[in-house]
Amino acid sequence: MFGGATRYVETLDAILEFVESHQPTADELVGWHRGSFPNVSSRESILRRVSYLQQVGFLRETDDHWELGDAGREYVEQGDVGTLLGIMCERNVGLRSLLYALSAGPMSLAEVSEQQLDTHPELGWSPGEPDMAKQRVNWLRSMGLVEKRDDEFALTSEGRGFVESAVEEWADSEWTPAGGDSDVSVGTYETVVTARAVDPEFRATVIAQHDRTCPVSGVDHPGLLDVAHVLSWSEYPDHRADLGNVVPLSKTHHAAFDRGLFTFDQDYRLRVNPSFETQSDLLQRTILERAGEQVAVLEASLETAYLAEHNAELAWV
Repeated sequence: MFGGATRYVETLDAILEFVESHQPTADELVGWHRGSFPNVSSRESILRRVSYLQQVGFLRETDDHWELGDAGREYVEQGDVGTLLGIMCERNVGLRSLLYALSAGPMSLAEVSEQQLDTHPELGWSPGEPDMAKQRVNWLRSMGLVEKRDDEFALTSEGRGFVESAVEEWADSEWTPAGGDSDVSVGTYETVVTARAVDPEFRATVIAQHDRTCPVSGVDHPGLLDVAHVLSWSEYPDHRADLGNVVPLSKTHHAAFDRGLFTFDQDYRLRVNPSFETQSDLLQRTILERAGEQVAVLEASLETAYLAEHNAELAWV
């Protein structure tokens, strides 16, 4: 978008106001852009941005003129950033997963690009090309959810507030991740006690950060993995979207973890409930025979304080 890194919303507002008032032809819209943004002259560049606004639904072309699209009409009528954010998240796969990833700490532009492609390979960007990642962080900056700190981008308090609520509020999202989840329900899954619904982009973020593999069982099919919470979903709502509190486990191992049959200590070693007995070759091989083994891949993700609090509630630890 023209106008500067933190002025995307301001630029969008101006475009929608002009289009709503004048229903311009393409030539008139290009001319208005050139007059409003002195550094812009390329017709191709202008129409490329107009095409993006058309794809999102802010604008649509009818006969020989441009008018507001459904998303543009909704945003103009509501007039608030919350509505805009909802539209952008609904129409741009990966925005929410980026916010979830940033909740774990600031990221450089290169790291943002890598996170987006790793979590959403269907985006199809060229690796190492920062332009698309830059546009995404600038949209989030313009909406007040992200700020730039030196060469990194970090969540604002508003961004953290969105993350905390989005994990539930976007659980009904119709987006389905590429690579194996299309044939299973990815938003809702059964736990020991009840059914839990999470934003599929949060789920994809967690699974991608762990190389799409359960660190205990080795199961590597995304459709067979759950997002397991160390501090429980029901008792610790403030940690539902906390990436330091979650790990992808196979559905069987998730149930075993929730039932207290095994855990991890603060050195990330697998601890097994002494009363756990099983004839299952799988559970013997992946849990009982691994007792005391360090699961080193968890060091970069799970918070030791959460493990300590979780384990304090287990009588056998």
